[in-house]
Amino acid sequence: MRYDQVKVQPLPGDKYLVLEEISFKDVVVPKGYKTNGADVPRLLWSIYPPNKSDFLPAVIIHDYLCEKGEYKKADDLFEECLELLGVRSRDRFVLTKSVRLYHKIKYKVK
Repeated sequence: MRYDQVKVQPLPGDKYLVLEEISFKDVVVPKGYKTNGADVPRLLWSIYPPNKSDFLPAVIIHDYLCEKGEYKKADDLFEECLELLGVRSRDRFVLTKSVRLYHKIKYKVK
């Protein structure tokens, strides 16, 4: 997976429209899906912008699976996608630990 293979259109309100189906493993994000990008606290935007193209494909897949209630799978594939996208290991660590902690606290995911 490469970030330049994902086609999205910016929408008002910091959202994105997926213009072409995105497939990763057994997950298919359909054309027309809308995402808000990563839910990064504003305080951290200078370090981890919520719509950074380097990790937007992983975010889209993660958001799609979370909307389906598949949090564990979303978190596992998020980490794998980030690695395939070439995101630095330190950034992968911070991003994946953050989403796992959030889901553990909010949804009691183990």
